[in-house]
Amino acid sequence: MQPSAYFRYQEEKQHTPENFPYNTYLCTIPMDFPAVSLHWHNEAELIVIQKGEGLVRVDFRQYTVKAGDIVFVFPGQLHSIAQKSSAIMEYENILFQPGLLLSPEEDPCCTGFLAALFADGCRMGAVCDRSWPVYPAVSALLRQIDALCDSKPCGYQVAVKGLLFQLFYQLIAERTQLPGKEKQSQERLKSALRYVAEHYAEPISVPEIAAYCYYSPSYFMKAFKRATGMPFVQYLKHYRLEKAAALLRETNRTILEIAMETGFDNLSYFTRSFKEKYGISPGKFRTPPKTEAETAP
Repeated sequence: MQPSAYFRYQEEKQHTPENFPYNTYLCTIPMDFPAVSLHWHNEAELIVIQKGEGLVRVDFRQYTVKAGDIVFVFPGQLHSIAQKSSAIMEYENILFQPGLLLSPEEDPCCTGFLAALFADGCRMGAVCDRSWPVYPAVSALLRQIDALCDSKPCGYQVAVKGLLFQLFYQLIAERTQLPGKEKQSQERLKSALRYVAEHYAEPISVPEIAAYCYYSPSYFMKAFKRATGMPFVQYLKHYRLEKAAALLRETNRTILEIAMETGFDNLSYFTRSFKEKYGISPGKFRTPPKTEAETAP
């Protein structure tokens, strides 16, 4: 059995120090980097939007977020961050190891509430905005945590841990149980993404991928678009084009070879699709721009 494509998206970087597994830092898109590509990690993450607006995707659902919004990403959830049009977005990244709150010993509070939340047994909307009843309490708790992490008084770690417990209590109190059918649907759509990652170079039809997920083609198309924000055919084309762009930059293969290796059996269609996505032809994308010295007479 081939390794699941899901694990290819795992981010290996350690985000938190070992002595206190909690960390926070500010980022700005596109100043610091143009986007944060799709990935997952073992830490819990909170993305607190400070200024502007942007796009955040969590488990195949895309959200438009704005200043004040708080995005919750639980361990193992696929997520990405991108610029919305030309908008600038400044956000605070908060990451911590679940072990900071989950006890290794038998603890009814952990097994009955927190462990279920972190293990995806319970669901809620990923974005906590001002429409949430618990928003004032959650945002106030985060401000207290930030103030403690800035000043770092003696024993501040104890206070941070206590405030995190209070924060997740607010979420547990507001959470809604995901209906069994909806949870099963998300798992099936995850398997569709894994299938694309493993077979994008091969022909993939809607009836084929729908059958793989045990859905009818019509239901699959509706469910996929509802979850990802785009039709499956469009997602597949974009995925293939991203793979093609990487091969253009990293290899010396011909454009025709790259087109064939990424699932395009028609060179003119590949070229046209590539230009629609990236604004330039595959050949120009591969050729680095000339320096002033090279263009000087």
